[in-house]
Amino acid sequence: MADVGAGPSFENQPQISADFTQIDLTGFPDKELTQKVIGAAYEVHNELGPGFLETIYQTALLRELSALGIKAVVQAPIPVYYKGSAIGQYYADLLVEGKLIVELKAVANIDTAHEAQVLHYLTATRLQLALIVNFGGSSVHVKRVVKTK
Repeated sequence: MADVGAGPSFENQPQISADFTQIDLTGFPDKELTQKVIGAAYEVHNELGPGFLETIYQTALLRELSALGIKAVVQAPIPVYYKGSAIGQYYADLLVEGKLIVELKAVANIDTAHEAQVLHYLTATRLQLALIVNFGGSSVHVKRVVKTK
């Protein structure tokens, strides 16, 4: 039997906290809205756990946001612009309050391709802020993506 105390030391490792009062979001756009959406995502994951398709998490998150009084649209059409002209539409997994794209995943890890995808969405739609929410792990994982220019 292995000695429980012989494992790796976590003393100097960064800690993850769901207590949003401890996370510095100074200068972050729409920080109150993003905090509420992230909290709702944690609530959904705590209730459902991992293993479902994205559509299940999408429906549960929509209900959780609605209970918080936050307006969100599923598969919301957002115009895509090219050289100043609308050329088509992108359909966001969730568009929250008309200004926050929420891209849902149910994968092992968020990778750079997911981040690049969302950054392209922000550029093409002229929105500034997105969240990638991954329900695929033992805990929900959220990445904030901000388009500054």
